[in-house]
Amino acid sequence: MKIGILGAGDIARGVAKYALEQGHEVLLCNQSGPAKLAPIIAALGPGAAAASRAEVAAAEVVLLAVPWESVREALSGLPPWNGRILIDATNPFLNPQHLNVLDDIGDRISSQIVAQLAPGARLVKAFNTMFASKLAEGPRPRAGTRRVLFVSGDDEPAKATVSNLIESFGFATIDLGNLAVGGRMQQAKTAPLAGPDFLLPD
Repeated sequence: MKIGILGAGDIARGVAKYALEQGHEVLLCNQSGPAKLAPIIAALGPGAAAASRAEVAAAEVVLLAVPWESVREALSGLPPWNGRILIDATNPFLNPQHLNVLDDIGDRISSQIVAQLAPGARLVKAFNTMFASKLAEGPRPRAGTRRVLFVSGDDEPAKATVSNLIESFGFATIDLGNLAVGGRMQQAKTAPLAGPDFLLPD
């Protein structure tokens, strides 16, 4: 597949690395421009390339992995999504360095806000509950176990595509249902699923 990644932080680079290992093509963009992206692309190696936001968003699967304050800008002014898959890896932290400070979004679910900013996308929530350090460590912290990534979304085929991609990386997946239920279970600081290092036996 061609996988677009909006963002170039730790989660973005971790997912890009696993995707490249599985033979996918990866397009990345960031807020800082191509000069800062060049060493990241070089480190990722063959199959990775820098692209514009529009080119990244045109991929068949797109990962949104930017700070919460940058979500609106990252998704604004893009061509119609037309049913392409958008993986939402964001959390509503006001400051990524202070994970106890969340944006006041009331009783809403952050992924539903993201979905409103990307009309026509088939949104799947994933990669937001695992710390980037655990993602980088790999799917198998010890023999006979796999790290768990949770997924939720309102489109079953889109969830299946994302789950199969994650499983191909070596991780286990657990489907939490739709965004109204599963998205809330994945929401940072409001549910016990965000943060702990969950393992399943192989």
